[in-house]
Amino acid sequence: MDINVKVKPNLSIRAFYLFFIIASLQLGVGIMGATRFIYMEAGTGAWISILISIAYIFVVLFVMTLTLKQYENADIFGIHKDLFGKWLGNLLSTVYIVYFVLTLFSVLITYIEVVRVFIFPSMSPFTMAVVLLVLAVYSTLGGLRVIVGVCFLFFILTHWLLLLLIEPAVQIDWDHFLPMFQTPFPDLLAGAKASSYTFLGFEFLFLVYPFIQNKKGINPPLYLSVAWSGLLLVLITIITLGFFTGVQVERREWTLLSLFKFQQFSFIERLDFVVVAEWMMVIVPNIILLLWGATYGLRRLFKLPQKLTIYALAFPLLISCWIVDEHFRIQWVIEKVNVLGFWLVYVYPFLLLPMVLLKKKWKQRKRGEKNEA
Repeated sequence: MDINVKVKPNLSIRAFYLFFIIASLQLGVGIMGATRFIYMEAGTGAWISILISIAYIFVVLFVMTLTLKQYENADIFGIHKDLFGKWLGNLLSTVYIVYFVLTLFSVLITYIEVVRVFIFPSMSPFTMAVVLLVLAVYSTLGGLRVIVGVCFLFFILTHWLLLLLIEPAVQIDWDHFLPMFQTPFPDLLAGAKASSYTFLGFEFLFLVYPFIQNKKGINPPLYLSVAWSGLLLVLITIITLGFFTGVQVERREWTLLSLFKFQQFSFIERLDFVVVAEWMMVIVPNIILLLWGATYGLRRLFKLPQKLTIYALAFPLLISCWIVDEHFRIQWVIEKVNVLGFWLVYVYPFLLLPMVLLKKKWKQRKRGEKNEA
């Protein structure tokens, strides 16, 4: 495996599309119930916790881009090989692949549970998993450019759902936020940590960086995508906490979906049915990006054909979705993904950058000694 990735011009993408890749990954299943978890830690200061999360992610993004710029055209797998050699580097890279697979699995089972709770209680999870994985496999086989196109299109076609929050927004009781700025700072930090699962996705930069044509232009779309996702979550959190009481927020598993129930039209009664069905267009980009990331990693590490690994991963995922169909098991999977994602996405880049800089300095010194000799 080469450290730097050689990408054909017809497979590369513009930096502009990073906005849709990162935003599509962050606006998935996590945002449906994020407000509840953040509120349970930070109370009415939940929106402040989200702003703290955004600020921290900006720092992580700066560290990630600085790490990638030390190489000509490397991804996380090439960086691991450069730093740790073949065996240890492959082991650490395998952790990333496992993380992508588990995150994909958590998205699948969460959405299937939502569909079963809101629309089809008696539907087999196997049936829904087949539908989602067929879409995922078909899209992933098209390659990264097709996947980016799906992200772009579905991003545009799903944001009309925000208009359905107008009714709850005009009924906000601002007294629910009083007294303001009374939440202790440790609780705000705990609330920020509770949002970590929702904001997972920006680590995908470590994979798609070699495919970007104009690398000097990655910063605006990268930071704007996180800002967009974060501000949407702040908006949803303010509407949720203003519309529901604290007790109501704690009792609702998916607070965002509960808000849609209060928007009424004369021609449709249960609007939440429409929203849950439309939400498939929100999570499909999640699924295909994560499936591509896992199979791309297997191709890089073990030189396995990506087409073969797509099918090979889809089958065990299908069986697993059928087995893990109870709420407590689904929550257990999400908690494990959250813990793994926290250390791998929010902490690990700070450990990686010093090692990359030291390795680069050591190479420069060694090169200088050779030139002198």
